[in-house]
Amino acid sequence: MPVLTCGGMRYQFQWQDVPLANVPADNQANLEATILRALALGINHIETARGYGSSERQLGRLFARLPRADLIVQTKIAPQQDPRQFLDDFNDSLARLGLEYVDLLGLHGINDHETLWWALRPGGCLAAARELVKRGKVRHVGFSTHGSIDVIQAAIAHEADGGFDYINLHWYYIFQQNWAAIEAAARADMGVFIISPSDKGGMLYKPSAKVTSLCEPLHPLVFNALFCLSRPQVHTLSIGAARPTDFDLPCDAIPLLERAEELLPTIEKRWRCAMIEAVGEDAADRIAEGLPAWQHCPGKINIAVILWLRNLYLAYDMVEYGTMRYNLLGNGGHWFPGLNAAHAAEVDLGPAIASSPFREQIPQWLLQTHAALHAMPQVRLSAN
Repeated sequence: MPVLTCGGMRYQFQWQDVPLANVPADNQANLEATILRALALGINHIETARGYGSSERQLGRLFARLPRADLIVQTKIAPQQDPRQFLDDFNDSLARLGLEYVDLLGLHGINDHETLWWALRPGGCLAAARELVKRGKVRHVGFSTHGSIDVIQAAIAHEADGGFDYINLHWYYIFQQNWAAIEAAARADMGVFIISPSDKGGMLYKPSAKVTSLCEPLHPLVFNALFCLSRPQVHTLSIGAARPTDFDLPCDAIPLLERAEELLPTIEKRWRCAMIEAVGEDAADRIAEGLPAWQHCPGKINIAVILWLRNLYLAYDMVEYGTMRYNLLGNGGHWFPGLNAAHAAEVDLGPAIASSPFREQIPQWLLQTHAALHAMPQVRLSAN
């Protein structure tokens, strides 16, 4: 695997599957230029998913003209209650890609206990994926996740049906809560693949002036890539490229890896000092302490996510990022679960937050964050 990979969420025509005849020539040309630029840089891992609309078909048109042995291709298929549907979806994706096999097959979105069960139950989707390995249709099986740490660790620890070979998950400077899962994956000798470090990692391709200042002399995107890749437990970063030039800044991080111990501490200290100055040391370090899971909160409010976003916009001026994420609450399904704070004043949060050191402040903080970040509700890109 290359240390950077080509993520497939941003360059396709649209988020619904359409015939190739409906894809505009300029969009297909941009997709092909993006992939060819990646290959020229040595980034030969191309990642897509059945859920990425027209992506698989568009890639299939290009793959027909490229040497198969030069590519590491990953697609991802959502686990289903009926594994026969999972297999049907895989076969359809393989046909769209025009390939005889894929190198990596990810179970897409093991995000909650239901999708975890569909994947891991006896005779479930993991077992079906392992049958595909035996038939030569798949080389390695992994999973992608936006789930809670308990769901992620349960999937990592699963050993029946051969377990998983790799994991795609979120972890970057502004979101380090999944580190224990990364360590567990490393102990299990799994490949660790960080997804969306540039977008979900803070929309670092268009950083706030504050974030830009904190990262000097590095571009924020370079800092974040260096932060992730300096950990030996992390093997690969997915660059969700929309155009060929989107690889330029992540590639700038690679020659700096040997200087990571020199460059990172000063920048990380600036980020921490900015957080402490904005919210105080206690709230910087203990904001998630004693908070209920969203399922157990009155009104299904995702307090932990909302307070995390509050810290980010107060400390780093991440208003656009915070607005994008906040308004997905209530519309993100199991990919970004729970509700925002629109009705926080109407419910008694006292018992749910009694163990938080900030139980007195939380109700006001929720209202403050709603006032700062609420806008038109967002939906996941794949729902557009």
